[in-house]
Amino acid sequence: MSTLRTLTSAIVLATGLMASVGTHAAETVTLKIAHFLPGVAQVQRQVLEPWCDDLGREFGGRIRCQFYPALQLGGTAAQLVDLARNGVADIVWTAPGYSTGRFPKTEVLELPGMLPVGGLAGGRAIWTFYQAHLQDEYTAYKLLALHGDGGMTIHTANKQVAKAADFAGLKLRAPNRTIARTLTELGATPVAMPPAQMTEAISKGVVDGASAVWEVVGPTKLDEVTRFHLETSPDEPVLGATVLALLMNRKSFDAMPADLKAILEKNSGMVLVERFGRAWDATITATRDRVKAQGQAVTVLSGSAYDEVLKKLEPVTAEWIAQASAKGIDAAPLAAAARQLAPRPN
Repeated sequence: MSTLRTLTSAIVLATGLMASVGTHAAETVTLKIAHFLPGVAQVQRQVLEPWCDDLGREFGGRIRCQFYPALQLGGTAAQLVDLARNGVADIVWTAPGYSTGRFPKTEVLELPGMLPVGGLAGGRAIWTFYQAHLQDEYTAYKLLALHGDGGMTIHTANKQVAKAADFAGLKLRAPNRTIARTLTELGATPVAMPPAQMTEAISKGVVDGASAVWEVVGPTKLDEVTRFHLETSPDEPVLGATVLALLMNRKSFDAMPADLKAILEKNSGMVLVERFGRAWDATITATRDRVKAQGQAVTVLSGSAYDEVLKKLEPVTAEWIAQASAKGIDAAPLAAAARQLAPRPN
């Protein structure tokens, strides 16, 4: 009788464990993903949606993504980091630099002459630098990717910019604090505004143009109100950049089953950074070709004109080092390390 009771108890226990495992295996995770661009933007259509589809396939359909583009969860682009930190969204894609003062060491990558041109080259450099120098700035989150925008590009309505002197007197939209300082040093007046406001501001003459990457030209229809475009030569470091991040709420990540965490980890980090980079490079090429086909002028800043601009921007880095040092950051070595990410050709 005792043996029978023992066997019965074992069967009940085993059945319970199997039911528990079955429930766990069948668990579905829905991730709320928010960003500041329209839903048609490449970040959602060409990167995040396919990424989510791949995760779903690897998870056996146990993970889904629900998108909230164009700040549909409320707030501003600068407040997206708080939506992720507070759990209003599980994941946000945003620029850390929009939240002034929150990620001070990351700003070093947005200084003139630091990053290589392009999404893939820039992203690889940024992720490598993050692993070596920036991990402490993102401990409140699960950082899924940190990548670049391809490099600072200037788009203007009525005046072609081809050299340092051409910036004088222009009012230009600035995407972050560092690029605002860069534009000021070149003699322009920076005006802070999110991408969604650029086109209307240019059409109404509020600003003369914008510092904005090729990637946002299509979604914001920026090429409908500008005729001139300035970019950096591909063999020179960019004059500025916006670092972009895919941030996950730490509790949302910790609450995921271990097997789902493992697959998310496998598809994040450098793998995801390179995915962003390839998409950015494809869009840069396609957008540049499209505006040229429309008869618009694309100027490449290179040679002595590039050297002149970079020389004028030396105070921007010096000022950043002084301000960051005052906050307790070992800023000069950090800037020196960043400068090695895109060494200039001999």
